[in-house]
Amino acid sequence: MRCSPSTPGTSTTDRCAGPRLFGILGRVRRRRITAVALAALALGVAACGAQSGPDGATTSSIASSTAPEAPLPQGHPQVVQPVAGAAPRMGRVGAVSAPATAGVSVGPPAASLPQPLSVSDIRRQLAQSGMTASTTQATLTSDGLAVAPIGAPAAVGAVIAAGNEIAHLPYRYGGGHMTFQDTAYDCSGSISYVFAAAHLLDRTVVSGDLEQWGDPGPGKWITVFANAGHTFMYVAGLRFDTVALAETGSRWSDRPADEPDLKTFSVRHPPGL
Repeated sequence: MRCSPSTPGTSTTDRCAGPRLFGILGRVRRRRITAVALAALALGVAACGAQSGPDGATTSSIASSTAPEAPLPQGHPQVVQPVAGAAPRMGRVGAVSAPATAGVSVGPPAASLPQPLSVSDIRRQLAQSGMTASTTQATLTSDGLAVAPIGAPAAVGAVIAAGNEIAHLPYRYGGGHMTFQDTAYDCSGSISYVFAAAHLLDRTVVSGDLEQWGDPGPGKWITVFANAGHTFMYVAGLRFDTVALAETGSRWSDRPADEPDLKTFSVRHPPGL
């Protein structure tokens, strides 16, 4: 650097000291500005990598993440060999039991367990109960009552139950026509009573009315035979008839009708039965 021409009263050193000092200060200022700019740039980069949470806290978008939850304990399948007469044991979660060896027991059953009956015992007890294994055939007990088969519809069961209520009541002409509840019933009064109990009739009828009642032909569960002078019916294979009452003391019978003029009877059945 060249100093300006000297002026009176100043030395050459003094004349050069001013410009040099200004040059040094300029360089220092530029370096400070550069440092400040670099610092601002670094802060900006740091700010770009951070985000503010909902509560105002600053978290890093790169390093911050939700800590994984501890894994839940997992149950392991256990092989449990069933033992006759023993209650099942519940194993604790996470425990692994050694699998038991599968096998078939050929020894005698435990004494505490009920033993199955023999076929002859089952038949003997079934005969004593008056029931059969048929799902469609009713059973006549020794005291003249009917047992509905297990496959019978509810209406058929209701007819049989009502028939048992009056099975042994005496015969009286016109009985059961003035009122459903009576002390004696004739043939059509008997059928009126049991049909009303099963909601198949809402009034008493005479045998002539039953000639045109219901649907024509025999039914699956109930078949009514009627003419102007008499009426009877079959319910799940058993005959319900006041003639049977005179023969055995019960309106129920497992014998077929022996009416000599059976061809004169109209054959009807309740709809759906």
